[in-house]
Amino acid sequence: MYNERLPYVTFYFLINMKKRSILCLILSVFFAFNSVSMQGVGRRPYGLMTDLMEYTDKTWQNGYVTNVPIWQIDTAIEPLQYALIKSARPSFSWIVAGEKQNTRQIDYRIVVADNYNDAVSEKGTMWDSGWIKSRQSAGVVYQGVTLQPNKVYFWRVKTKTNTEGESEWSDAKAFRTASSLSDYAPSYYPLVKTMEHPVFLNSPFQNVYMADFGKDAFGQLTLTLLTTQENDTVLVHLGECLFNGRVKRKPGGTIRYNCYTLPLMKGKHTYHIKIVKDERNTKSNAILMPSYIGEVMPFRYCEIEGCQTPLKQEDIIRETVNYPFDDNASFFSCSNDTLNKIWDLCKYSVKATSFAGVYIDGDRERTPYAADALINQLSHYGVDKEYSMARRSYLYILNHPTWPTEWILQTILIAWNDYLYTGDNRMLLSTYEQLKPYTLMQLKAKNGLISTTTGLQTLDFLSSIKSKNKIRDIVDWFNAGQGLNEKNGGEADGFVFTDYNAVTNAYFYETLKEMAWIAKAVGKDDEAKSYSQQADDFKNLYNHLFFNEQKGFYQDGISTTHASLHSNIFPLAFGMVPRGKQQSILSYIKTRKMACSVYGAQFLLDAIYHVGDADYGLQMLTKTDDRSWYNMLKIGSTITLEAWDNKYKINQDWNHVWGSAPANIIPQKLMGVEPLTPGYCLAKIKPQLGNLKWADAIIPTVKGNINIHVENEAQFYLIRLFIPINMDAELYLPLPSFKYKVSDNGKEINTRIKEESFLYVGRLTSGSHQVIISMKKA
Repeated sequence: MYNERLPYVTFYFLINMKKRSILCLILSVFFAFNSVSMQGVGRRPYGLMTDLMEYTDKTWQNGYVTNVPIWQIDTAIEPLQYALIKSARPSFSWIVAGEKQNTRQIDYRIVVADNYNDAVSEKGTMWDSGWIKSRQSAGVVYQGVTLQPNKVYFWRVKTKTNTEGESEWSDAKAFRTASSLSDYAPSYYPLVKTMEHPVFLNSPFQNVYMADFGKDAFGQLTLTLLTTQENDTVLVHLGECLFNGRVKRKPGGTIRYNCYTLPLMKGKHTYHIKIVKDERNTKSNAILMPSYIGEVMPFRYCEIEGCQTPLKQEDIIRETVNYPFDDNASFFSCSNDTLNKIWDLCKYSVKATSFAGVYIDGDRERTPYAADALINQLSHYGVDKEYSMARRSYLYILNHPTWPTEWILQTILIAWNDYLYTGDNRMLLSTYEQLKPYTLMQLKAKNGLISTTTGLQTLDFLSSIKSKNKIRDIVDWFNAGQGLNEKNGGEADGFVFTDYNAVTNAYFYETLKEMAWIAKAVGKDDEAKSYSQQADDFKNLYNHLFFNEQKGFYQDGISTTHASLHSNIFPLAFGMVPRGKQQSILSYIKTRKMACSVYGAQFLLDAIYHVGDADYGLQMLTKTDDRSWYNMLKIGSTITLEAWDNKYKINQDWNHVWGSAPANIIPQKLMGVEPLTPGYCLAKIKPQLGNLKWADAIIPTVKGNINIHVENEAQFYLIRLFIPINMDAELYLPLPSFKYKVSDNGKEINTRIKEESFLYVGRLTSGSHQVIISMKKA
């Protein structure tokens, strides 16, 4: 299959030459356009997914991919792991092939068979959809004969497009059903292992070897050692950080370290280090490692003490564990090397922390929390075309909520994101009634606001959200004792807690708004109108009660005049601030700088980019003080931290993915690529580069990759796009300070100013576009 990343990698090397000549620029444009236009060569649908999973035909043995396909598992002697389809009516998704501009699917035909031969012979023994006139290519639900448990099926699809007519049939994709089927249940992959050798190995002291794997990862260790003695023993030290060139024995907090005594047998043998379980992260509320994988710990460094014979890199193997992850699904590079390093840090963090198969809070507890899951979900979508882990995490959180009020409300945001990015509404349909109480409508007082402290948390209410105990507001993690300005409330910027909390009520508005969209998605039109009206009314009430007209900012509560960063970023991020007051709020936000935790930084950046301050957004992303992503790299971590620095949280861990906001902010805000309609039928592309000179990105979507290159010069602005077949995009560009003209693929076009300081270029169709803003001659 054609590698759609190749032209952009080629272009990346060209534009990073120290002296970019005009010739290089012209050649790079030519190759990028002509290569990208070949995406999908062969004219057959590809990238087939069953229940949003691409690898349903693969099998694994204890984490390693095998050569046994899913339809031959009954012949295997050893136990194998594989993805099981648990839904009686799975969904099918594919990427539409095409080579011409403005290509969209107009019809599709799916066949499903219970054997391979019938599938490749175009015989839909289970289902032949016939030609369906539809543009839908994601989340098409099976409508055939009832599927049986524990059985393998095969499906294929072909399409018709408006420019190229009927395609060839896709390859046949296999999937296996689970032992029991329901109307809808999320399917997911087994965990996978990768063998890695150290990238560096040295012997700093006699009989001591230090191995550095380059990056921290959750895994296990295998050693091949030689000894000529009968009763030789070595000590194996595993850890996440160093001290004086050796693995740090007491790293503090929950930064990991362990020492294992390894008795050796005479001769050369291979040893597998058995990782001991941690008491805290294996409790009843933790996600446990499956038996086919075994226990893991996060470590980057391995120190072998007492080794009497020479060691080579190939003698040391780390078996890294994670959820299936495509390292090549996304790409980002720009003119700011600090931002490039931060992108790599955050992208890798998504992969490294996926080791449990469910979004968790890090290694200390290994417990799913909505706050971690929301950021993890968005970051995962930003770096890989993977949706099953988010679905599994959502259903877990829905049935195992935690105590913070805002995190209960965030469950609704996670549910909407799933549908927005996938276009598959079955999870919403199956959980809609259960999800409704998570709006916390039962906590609404007579004044129209919600409160957790005014006696409304009845047993019926707590039962409706499956909570064993009363919930309470959190604002940010954490509120007191440590963090910035300890005397003023830790990472919550001195937020003053009252009965009616500005942050909690901002979330309440957002859930009303998104529940309106969810209700519409599941066919509850009357309820959608009700939620929408309630959201509009509540926004007016909120602005009346919380906005301080005299001071020009939002107060923490209706009974205090104290304001914080948090009481202002959330209404701004959620679109609650009237347009005429947005700059006043932004000015106040800038005075507070990064007075929030790494978790709160997600919403700070959302707020900044919502009002289009690209320069300040870039400044916050690339700052290098001790409250920055750069600081995480500076102190030696390769996975995002739980807090900005060790001094801000004495028990923090070094593997907390809720610090990965740049993994979603960069593609979705800085590069500006977001879905406007479910399943990315319509995308919004609104780059906000600030003072970056150029940026390249590959952004995965359920419809295929969006490729984007931007050049940001004083005299012109260039954006080169590849929009996947079967997708349209609304394009917004920064409003230039000079008299300008705009062209698309060499043809001058009309634009208009929209969303304040942005040019609305219009709705672009699929294919390659080169849009240039250049100076207009007098």
